[in-house]
Amino acid sequence: MRIGKAFSYDDVLLVPQYSDIVSRSEVDIATSLSPDLIFELPVISAPMDTVTEFEMCKAMTQAGGLGIIHRYNSILNQVKEVANVVGCGGIAAAAIGITGDYVDRASALIEHGASVLCLDVAHGHHSLMRRAIENIKTVFPDIHVMAGNVATKQAFEDLANWGANSIRVGIGGGSICSTRIQTGHGVPGLQSILNCSRAEVSLDVKLVADGGIKTSGDMVKALAAGADFVMVGSMLAGTEQSPGRAHMNINGDRVKNYRGMASKEAQIDWRGSVSSDEGVSTFIPYKGDALPILEEMKKGIRSGLSYSGARNILELQSRAEFITQTTSGLVESHTHIMDRSLD
Repeated sequence: MRIGKAFSYDDVLLVPQYSDIVSRSEVDIATSLSPDLIFELPVISAPMDTVTEFEMCKAMTQAGGLGIIHRYNSILNQVKEVANVVGCGGIAAAAIGITGDYVDRASALIEHGASVLCLDVAHGHHSLMRRAIENIKTVFPDIHVMAGNVATKQAFEDLANWGANSIRVGIGGGSICSTRIQTGHGVPGLQSILNCSRAEVSLDVKLVADGGIKTSGDMVKALAAGADFVMVGSMLAGTEQSPGRAHMNINGDRVKNYRGMASKEAQIDWRGSVSSDEGVSTFIPYKGDALPILEEMKKGIRSGLSYSGARNILELQSRAEFITQTTSGLVESHTHIMDRSLD
């Protein structure tokens, strides 16, 4: 048995560095999945049925990021979503599973323009994942395969060696995920990135930080720790472009549904039964248009790089210096004027 220390986003801060950046317009936050899949914003919307369908993909395209259409529907419905994304000039990414009809689903999605397939399971370091990646790569050798989720360096190396082109890193850190409570397993999100970014792989495999990201500051920390992209769900849930309609709750506030795909409600809806209960379903305040939120993310990430004197993500990763902060430091990090009573 081994016991080690592991850090989450709130446990650390980045130390400000000398900067000669005169304007944040000098900061380039573009990144890529491959030479022909380049994005101006290193943000991916999660393949969840309350986060990403066509409208969110369209917003992500407009903002320079990527949306991944969830797999919790029929092949026909998912194909229509992908075709709509391609029709509006976007890069189409569709999530698939690793059992059942996943090869047929992959074939249909690629036929209608998908450039990225996201092999989407909760525990990706698994023999079924290996079989799925190898099968997909045998039939479709040129498709970009994003696989996950994983939480360890060994898992990252294995998925890369099995043929994954990018890997989602993070288990149990999502805002509506209860995996760590239900199973006792997981690694704090930032630590997962730090560990996986040290993986020894022969090819350039991209790291997608997934779960636990609440702010643009967390995004900067993830990128500094070695991520190429960050994936978010809760930050975009509740927007106009997220699936589902807004409605009034009993207090007269507009809300939208947001749920984990391992929640009882989601499992019953998409497969008619519950195999495990590792997520929750809730309602969150309606947030309006997603584009201003994405623009704020872009501004926050650029600002974050400038504090490290970095003009791009690679410079950030080479210059970044993390320090741990105490509980008092975390309180101090947040706005806290309203915590004091008026004299």
